Amino acid sequence: MAILLSMGAQAGASPATIENLQAWHETIAGVPHPSAKGCFTATYPRLVWRETKCAAPPTTPMTPKPPGPTPLVIGSGNSISAQTPAGPIFQAFGSFENVSGVTSVSSPITPGGPAVANAYTLQLNTNYFKTPACAGAAFPDLCGGFTQFVFANNGTSGLVYIEYWLLSYNTTCPAAFAPVILGGDTFCRQATPAATVSTNTPITSMANFLLSGDISGATDRVTMSIGGTAYSSTGTSIVDPGAEWIMAEFNVFGYGNGHMATFNSTAAAHVRTRINYGGTAPPICVAQGFTSETNSLNFALPRPPSTPGTPPQLPAVIMHQNNSGGAPTNCDAAEVWGDTHQITFAGTNYDFQATGDFVEALIEPTAVPQPAPAAAAPAQTLFEVQTRKVSGAPNWPNTSVNKSAGVRMGNTRVAVCDGTRLVVNGTTTTLDPDRSMWLSAGVDIHRRGSNVWIVRDKSGNSVRIQANSGYTDVKVGLGTWPVRVRGLLGNPNNNPNLLEARDGTQFAIPISFSDLYNRYGASWRANPLNSLLQPCNTVATGNPSGPFFTGHLAPQVREQAEAICRQTGVPAAWLDTCTLDAAVVGAHAAPAFVGMEPPVVDANPNDNLARAATASASSTYSGYSPARVNDGARDTRLGPTYSWANNAGTYPPNNPEWVRLDFGAAKTFRRVVVYTSEGYPIRDFDIQVLSGGTWVTPAGGAVRGNTQLSRTINFATAQSSQFVRVLGMRGPTHQDGYVRVNEFEVYPQ
Repeated sequence: MAILLSMGAQAGASPATIENLQAWHETIAGVPHPSAKGCFTATYPRLVWRETKCAAPPTTPMTPKPPGPTPLVIGSGNSISAQTPAGPIFQAFGSFENVSGVTSVSSPITPGGPAVANAYTLQLNTNYFKTPACAGAAFPDLCGGFTQFVFANNGTSGLVYIEYWLLSYNTTCPAAFAPVILGGDTFCRQATPAATVSTNTPITSMANFLLSGDISGATDRVTMSIGGTAYSSTGTSIVDPGAEWIMAEFNVFGYGNGHMATFNSTAAAHVRTRINYGGTAPPICVAQGFTSETNSLNFALPRPPSTPGTPPQLPAVIMHQNNSGGAPTNCDAAEVWGDTHQITFAGTNYDFQATGDFVEALIEPTAVPQPAPAAAAPAQTLFEVQTRKVSGAPNWPNTSVNKSAGVRMGNTRVAVCDGTRLVVNGTTTTLDPDRSMWLSAGVDIHRRGSNVWIVRDKSGNSVRIQANSGYTDVKVGLGTWPVRVRGLLGNPNNNPNLLEARDGTQFAIPISFSDLYNRYGASWRANPLNSLLQPCNTVATGNPSGPFFTGHLAPQVREQAEAICRQTGVPAAWLDTCTLDAAVVGAHAAPAFVGMEPPVVDANPNDNLARAATASASSTYSGYSPARVNDGARDTRLGPTYSWANNAGTYPPNNPEWVRLDFGAAKTFRRVVVYTSEGYPIRDFDIQVLSGGTWVTPAGGAVRGNTQLSRTINFATAQSSQFVRVLGMRGPTHQDGYVRVNEFEVYPQ
């Protein structure tokens, strides 16, 4: 088996850019060494290896993950691996992209020793696999193999080598293997001679690292290149994954013995793991890892994308990691939060205000893709998540919030009732804040602070349950993607434009109110006899009497709630959703929307009449199209990308300028919202409607002395017209001849 770690580049290319060095690395990885065994170097851009002296590998083992809870930092099982979609892996590469804020890392290099600056390892690991080398184990069926390709930097110098493992051997190790006791079991370790990197390799250079492994030849190879110089070592062992190598894990970890590589607080990077299995289809993302070492970073959104192979690039999985902390890794995520907003795994956002028990996510074992050979894949278990939703009555009778949440992982059932009581397999269980428990079925339960529970199974599926004041937010993470998910958080064939009832009936987005609750929603009500929430307090079941969106809020309530969301920095894509939450459950709901990726499809009905209208203007400054005013973007930045502006030479106030919406037929409306440009708000303007061939300003439609970037105008009485316009009388004090409108919204209520 071979491994190569390098800054890659293209032979003959100049200058030695990261891209060229990576291309060179991928080429040199396939160039034969001058001898079958030994240590070697190569220098960019040459495609020739030179033999060098080997050194002894570290005595510190890079240990496999022991039994026990999976931590909420990257490593020790909490990781993202690339799984082959067809056929075994024979070569893999690991690299870092979009590295930012990385200034330091440290790790102990001896058990119980102090942290050493710039001590870390880069590891590219296989999955655990069956191997004939286990024939001599105490219990051969419980023994397995494991191979790691390692660059170990101790803060002074580095070593490049391969580690081979026999897991749970539990008797005298074979020749050339040394025993390592882990969790009471005897593991056997063998390491190849190491190529030496004579100087320290600082972690600030991690954007230049590329690690690859290749088992296609008679010997295994490991290589690392730094600054255009590659260091390589080879080895052979009785531990050989062969056709059993189906997953590859890559990252930066601590220096052996389960140690952590601790990064500075601003560190962030994308980790790209590429696999070569002879095909171009994208890998399957698997939320699993195999080494016991960790780093202090955590999984970050968006979810890890899988990319197909586009020669010369290999198929890859990309994981985002940063130092925000406190989350399990997952290959995709969905959420149900607030009152109650559902965002599916495929990215559909819709509100669901029924009450009772509902199936949010359901994955059956047959839904999980299995590579060839399937025998080496981890066992998959049934995964189900349910929520109990309670009405927002009496204040908000047509809304609901999550009250309790339950999860089934195989035969294990866990519920968090009313956000305060943990129930495991029907028994109320005490788990103190900031403590964890590990169930024998392989399910971990973590409690973070007093109000957050995280439940994770051995397949990498997870549920994060956060109790808030009066409601509960639930985030569901998947250990495998793509996979078929059913329930309120699923989409048929992962198509965000469709929802699917339990009986397979599909509904196109947008879905009608009746179908949403009486057909689709009703089909996903949990059977009371099988509800995961039986230990929790019961609630009434029912459907809302009608839709409830921001337009149904009283004007003053809506304006106050929207102001809270704007001040919090909520992005435009979530402004309506946040406004509803801030009004119904409180201002503390707003921060949850900051930094959220916009939905792929917003399935909530949009009652903004302007979106279907045609915009025109009295004049237009070059590039400032009137189409900007009803494109759905509430971005108030200055410039032609964001707003309409009148043309030069047609200045108000002597010649008022206007931008107009034509609905195509008469519409009835009572509220409009005007957004203008930062630093250039319209000072004086009227909202006018065309009535009997004459433009009139309804009561409440005149605005004077405005300094706000958004202004809501509520007419005293509802207006009915085919046309409505903003008539700009005067721009800002420093440029009163120009009026700018970034967005013009019109609502029935």
